[in-house]
Amino acid sequence: MKQARISLLLILTIFTTHLPAQAQLIEKAGQLLQSAINEFSSDSVATQNGDTLPVEERLRLDSIRLHDMALLLQEMKENENMLRAELENVRFKSIHADSLKTAEQRKRIDSLRVHTRGIPVLVDGDTLFTLYSERGGYSASDRAEMARDIILKIGKSTSLQRDSVHILDNETYTDIMYGKKVIFSITDLDAIWQGTTRKELAMQYMPIIANKINELKDDHNLLQVIKRIALFLLVIIVQYLLIRLTNSLFKKLRCKIIQFKQQRLKPVIIRDYELLNTKLLERILLMLSNVGRYIVLLIQLMLSVPILFAIFPQTEKLALTIFHYIIEPIKMVLRSIIDYIPNLFIIVVIWLCIKYIIKGLRYISNEISNEKLKISGFYPDWAQPSFNIIRFLLYAFMVAMIYPYLPGSHSGVFQGISVFVGLIVSLGSSTVIGNIIAGLVITYMRPFKIGDRIRLNDTTGNVIEKTPFVTRLRTPKNEIVTIPNSFVMSSHTVNYSNSARQFGLIIHTTVTIGYDAPWRQVHQLLINAARITPGVLEDPKPFVLETDLQDFYPCYQINAYISEADRLAQITSELHQNIQDVFNEAGVEIMSPHYYAKRDGSASTIPEDDLRNQ
Repeated sequence: MKQARISLLLILTIFTTHLPAQAQLIEKAGQLLQSAINEFSSDSVATQNGDTLPVEERLRLDSIRLHDMALLLQEMKENENMLRAELENVRFKSIHADSLKTAEQRKRIDSLRVHTRGIPVLVDGDTLFTLYSERGGYSASDRAEMARDIILKIGKSTSLQRDSVHILDNETYTDIMYGKKVIFSITDLDAIWQGTTRKELAMQYMPIIANKINELKDDHNLLQVIKRIALFLLVIIVQYLLIRLTNSLFKKLRCKIIQFKQQRLKPVIIRDYELLNTKLLERILLMLSNVGRYIVLLIQLMLSVPILFAIFPQTEKLALTIFHYIIEPIKMVLRSIIDYIPNLFIIVVIWLCIKYIIKGLRYISNEISNEKLKISGFYPDWAQPSFNIIRFLLYAFMVAMIYPYLPGSHSGVFQGISVFVGLIVSLGSSTVIGNIIAGLVITYMRPFKIGDRIRLNDTTGNVIEKTPFVTRLRTPKNEIVTIPNSFVMSSHTVNYSNSARQFGLIIHTTVTIGYDAPWRQVHQLLINAARITPGVLEDPKPFVLETDLQDFYPCYQINAYISEADRLAQITSELHQNIQDVFNEAGVEIMSPHYYAKRDGSASTIPEDDLRNQ
């Protein structure tokens, strides 16, 4: 009977251990148990009824019962073995099905891994781990946010008692616990995403979470808060003292500048021009000292403000952001300067090459201008304009070469500004370009040069300046006249100096003498007046032309050669004076019909001094 009970307990243990067994097996085991219970009950009744039987009969019945029980026990053992085999088969099929399901999930996750972005669990800027799957209707981002909130709540709690982080494993998930609080639950799907088992993944996450909680508790306990407040006040005090010290030092610097100005400061003089006097220099130095003071104070604040925000964990991110705003522009400028050094080297090389080419051309130009170097068909006065043109072209070529290496030359804004400036120049420079072209044409036509006496329409004067845009003349009355080169090109130009240099400039004037005076005498008198005039050339000789025979008088024109075109007005004036003197000395009156009509015995028009000499 005892063995039967043991067998029954064994069967119950097998069934409770393999819960996923099939319902048919469970039903069959239940029938066997029920039959065993019934037999046990009948044996008990038979025993109670057999107390009145003889001893031999009871022994015989007991032996029969024992034999039946042995047979029943043997049958139950066979049934137990059969159940064990069937349960093992079911368990194997279940494991095989789970492995197939896991493999299928793994394959599907591998296909999604490339396109799925993990959700990091961020706690105070630190990424603890990454989630990919959802659980119980919560998405990966919801799970990450809940895990972060729980860790922050535990870490920032002011409780002095600390619990340990441990793992609680269940049938379908594994919980990471802090005391009795669930921090995070790990599912089989999480483990598949991470390429490991659920327990191993929990073992990986547990120390990470524990360390973060300990860090948070260390940062948020009361002692740390007191330390941070004290450090905050200390930084403020130090910054206040630094500001006071900076102001005091720069105040002394201002006094030194004032003393330096009174004792040793001298004005800045370039040649004879006083560019900066001592008072202005003092103001500049004081302004620079103020700028320096503001820069020092700004640097102090740039360092102290991030430190103040970095003291407390709540504002640590803000401190990092402020420091980032401060340091990133500086790093960007320094990085840009370092990256630009090769381009700068190329620009310097191009500039030096153009510079020394221009120096060589200037030397050649000066040699041609001084007529030390003579080139057939190239006039000396072309040297400087040609040099200016070539220099302009070389500078334009240099700009074109340097442009790609300038900072921001490839940006759309830079190119747009360049196009806009070019458009403005092209629209507004038609007249300017016309003057430049006219200036080039005038240069190589050589109608005049600097210093020549010329006449442009009604303007007469000496050329004092020729530029690509205008030509400037100084009139005999010292008037400066500026004439655009386009106007010079469209006007006729008379060059007095060029004629005077080559074959002599002819000056002329006309007088009218009555028919009563012999024309040969008049001719000789006019030639004599010309010869005694300073500035008139002896060779070629002066000559007289009779330009007209009027009703009452002939017109005599005296022509004389001069070589100084700049003295044209003065020589002409002296010629007129000499004509009057010579005619008066000869007793020949220079008169017009008006005087002739009044000839009724009145006095001669010759001055009295000349009459006394007759």
